[in-house]
Amino acid sequence: MLLEKPDRVRGYSKERILRVLLNHDGEEITKYRVAKLAETSEAWTREYTDRLEGKELLNDTQVLEPRELYHVWKEIRIKPNQLTVSLQQPMQLLEDTELEYVLTTYQAENLSQGLLFTSTTDFYIAPDQIEDWLAIVEEKGLLGGGNTRLRVLDSHVFYNAQQRDGFTLVSTPQLILDLLDEGGPCEEAANKLIDSFHGDNE
Repeated sequence: MLLEKPDRVRGYSKERILRVLLNHDGEEITKYRVAKLAETSEAWTREYTDRLEGKELLNDTQVLEPRELYHVWKEIRIKPNQLTVSLQQPMQLLEDTELEYVLTTYQAENLSQGLLFTSTTDFYIAPDQIEDWLAIVEEKGLLGGGNTRLRVLDSHVFYNAQQRDGFTLVSTPQLILDLLDEGGPCEEAANKLIDSFHGDNE
């Protein structure tokens, strides 16, 4: 059973910057602060945000075109490594675990907005806890086509995680990105979240 952090690291910096910018939409935040929160160099942060300003997607750090910025993010995103398993009660498992996770896609959207049927339980796990999660899967799950997808990505995916009904969810911008990437009905749900989260910019 193999689940590991993506070996590609180029591109993480851009994703981190976009994640921070979209999470702090509507706030006055300096490029220096963006760099600190994204854990990227100030020079690279300035260079990349200047590029986005040149495309008229930003004004300094102010998000001008959130939908377009999500499109940029979707184009450059690094796909998470994931393992698909069958678990009898995945949400119960998450409720009981002390390991780190953040829910995304169907379950996270349902807890946030309530449009999607919770057909699949997707969650990111901390890269340094992969072995612990694999032990749980071996004990409680079945491999192959299933109802649960464990994902591993850059640990910054945990940035600005939120609590809903006792569960930990990805930030709203990360959820929007993951829903857009899922496509189908998820895309409609993502667009409604963009309206509610970035409403003043639309």
